[in-house]
Amino acid sequence: MKRITRITVGTLATAALLTAGSGVALAAHQTGSTAITTTAAADTTAADISARKAVQIAKKRVPGARVTKVEREWEHGQRAWKIELRKGAWEYDVYVSARTGKIIKLKREYDD
Repeated sequence: MKRITRITVGTLATAALLTAGSGVALAAHQTGSTAITTTAAADTTAADISARKAVQIAKKRVPGARVTKVEREWEHGQRAWKIELRKGAWEYDVYVSARTGKIIKLKREYDD
């Protein structure tokens, strides 16, 4: 039983590191049992969309544009991918929800 617990803890720890989630914390009691505690709300889950998928969504919204920057930010109270695009003299900031994949904000600026 201890071996299975250790393997499970190792697997969960690896999964938490791979998803880069800061919302999941692993804790072991002094008795040797393992407990998983979550803080407020887990920001990243297996259902979150990847940066690659967010870029595809943004490029579909602004066809022919080239990606200049990709960041992960908070926008409108939720985690979002901010994809900066350029098309001609126009600069676009497309915010894609990291949870749902929907565009939650679009900014367009003319760059002289």
